[in-house]
Amino acid sequence: MAKVTIYTRAFCPYCSRAVSLLRDKKVEFEEIDAGMNAAKKAEMVQRSNGGRTFPQIFVGERHIGGCDDMMALERAGQLDPLLAGA
Repeated sequence: MAKVTIYTRAFCPYCSRAVSLLRDKKVEFEEIDAGMNAAKKAEMVQRSNGGRTFPQIFVGERHIGGCDDMMALERAGQLDPLLAGA
């Protein structure tokens, strides 16, 4: 299983939706609250090549984007193989 990292902020409905999908899939992930932490937000922006919206999601070192991007992968049947490390 690939390592999943998700940068979130408090009270973000997209963050909650993305985290819920990962939990439903029983995926272990690291959640980093970057909303009020300037250093973590700068890290997120750097890793995502400029992504400033929340959440920003990574599978391994691959940036998959935000919540809508992850949901699109799920609808296309591409998320599970990605999470499995295929």
